[in-house]
Amino acid sequence: METSKVKEIHNFDQSIWLDFIDRDIISSGKLQKLIDEDGVRGVTSNPAIFEKAISSSADYDADIARISAEQTESGNAADYEDVFYQLAISDIQKAADLFKPIYNDEEVKGADGYVSLEVSPRLALDTQGTIDQALDLWKKVDRDNVMIKIPGTAAGLPAIRQAISEGLNINVTLLFGLDRYREVAEAYISGLEDRLNDGFEIDEIASVASFFLSRIDVMIDPILDEKGLGDLKGEVAIASAKKAYEIYLDVFGTERWKALEAHGAKPQRLLWASTSSKNPAFKSTKYVDALIGPNTVDTIPMETLEAYRTDGEPANRLSDDLEGATKILDRVKEAGIDIDEITQKLEDEGVEKFIAPYDKLLKAIEDQVKK
Repeated sequence: METSKVKEIHNFDQSIWLDFIDRDIISSGKLQKLIDEDGVRGVTSNPAIFEKAISSSADYDADIARISAEQTESGNAADYEDVFYQLAISDIQKAADLFKPIYNDEEVKGADGYVSLEVSPRLALDTQGTIDQALDLWKKVDRDNVMIKIPGTAAGLPAIRQAISEGLNINVTLLFGLDRYREVAEAYISGLEDRLNDGFEIDEIASVASFFLSRIDVMIDPILDEKGLGDLKGEVAIASAKKAYEIYLDVFGTERWKALEAHGAKPQRLLWASTSSKNPAFKSTKYVDALIGPNTVDTIPMETLEAYRTDGEPANRLSDDLEGATKILDRVKEAGIDIDEITQKLEDEGVEKFIAPYDKLLKAIEDQVKK
């Protein structure tokens, strides 16, 4: 059987994770097939993914009724968020168990095989609330190969550091800007140092920093047209990602990092997110092809994965023309476009875009309970 083009990406030391989860893909064997045939090495989830899974399927109805009944019997008020997290944790545990062989069998233990579960998007600006829920979810999921997702907001930075110091695996999400990415890497390293100083081991902690791509181009491309820079449409996100990779190489090549590496610390890999093309004029695999490179992860939705099987062109391109990436961002700046302002707006909107489906999800659970 011909090797899947998706699986070929692993030849360039990049891991492919699936940006999707529901009960059917786990119970039907489809997820195991993706692991076996396409080399998928992990799963990411978010409130929008769970909203779609729970609202569009009857697979969760019986559990919703059971959990709601248990709440009533115990004399507690209806807690739809608790219902959701019980549903989500069950799915995450089952998926994590499927990926445990990958987690255990990798040459460097724990390099892959992770499944991600996100804290409530309503906590994105609440540091202590994020810390408390991250610790609670970590304890309830009870799987070594799970990552708790924390947004890379200003409020999220101290939460990331604290969670790492407590021994959690963390997927930092909603990253758009280069300065914020550097701050996230700093939070990870500081968290490891805190944990080491407290006398704990750091060799089994893993983290990824999820840098979002297509959303950047969706916002900036119309501005490029206005400024006469139409030739740069679809290129700013890729240029930003390449500059982020430069920062990664710099940060995880310092003497400070090497001191942690001597204790078994693993670098916080960059993860490319929002990798489906939103512009129909672009090739559907555009962002995946452009950013294949060593020691990175790409999380892709099912539609993009399926498209890659036929349209993908796997090759190591992440380090290609870094000078050109710098020139692209310089041209954007020279045109008077404040990319820092744009990436902050994207972060703010990103939080709201997760709150909306989260609230819709809780309302769907409430409606199901009240039937």
